[in-house]
Amino acid sequence: MKIGDLARRTGLSAHTIRYYERIKLLPYATRASSQHREYDASILSWIDFIGRLKTTGMPIRDMLRYARLRERGPATEEDRRVLLEEHRATVRAHVAELQACLAVLDTKIAGYAGLDTVETNHDAAERHKRAVREGLAGPGGH
Repeated sequence: MKIGDLARRTGLSAHTIRYYERIKLLPYATRASSQHREYDASILSWIDFIGRLKTTGMPIRDMLRYARLRERGPATEEDRRVLLEEHRATVRAHVAELQACLAVLDTKIAGYAGLDTVETNHDAAERHKRAVREGLAGPGGH
């Protein structure tokens, strides 16, 4: 398939495909007699995989390392597994951090949905600080 077809099927721009090829994240395409790049359909699964690595935040240097290992064949499977396991640990930590942030957002949204009955500790502390600054806090400051 030509680069335009590959771009349409993957959602990448032709420029990005050429860039990935130049930095060796993608193998060089064969050239047709017209000198246009010709890509085999098997490249689609590789592009999907590197897209997922990118989405999970894998640095391009690690993607390049993985691509070099992959190019060397089955003898590098252990190294590739280790690289992916390390990245998976990073992704899991990031997901946990995002889940904690989501819980804070959910609590905040729930608080705003029922302002009369729900107040977060942060909101209460801020209201108390304001009252102290304005001299409105009663005995004990609570």
